[in-house]
Amino acid sequence: MNESPHRGSKDPLEGKTLQMILTELYEHFGWDGLARQLPINSFIDNPSIKSSLTFLRRTPWAREKIEKLYRSFLQGKLQQTGNDSES
Repeated sequence: MNESPHRGSKDPLEGKTLQMILTELYEHFGWDGLARQLPINSFIDNPSIKSSLTFLRRTPWAREKIEKLYRSFLQGKLQQTGNDSES
């Protein structure tokens, strides 16, 4: 059978770079919020996108957690969009 890798629900990370994900999360939560969600030094001590990307790229468990946080963030945005009629 011919099964497409895109069949079913689409992965929300598809087409997103780690930098795009981190930037969007930072814009929403800020460094303090990210540090509360995932207490790692690159979010706590002199945080920057560059230092955080370096850490996340070298640390698989942290990258998995940031990707999980991003999926939850997107899910929350979808639910909020469905419940709100903001203009």
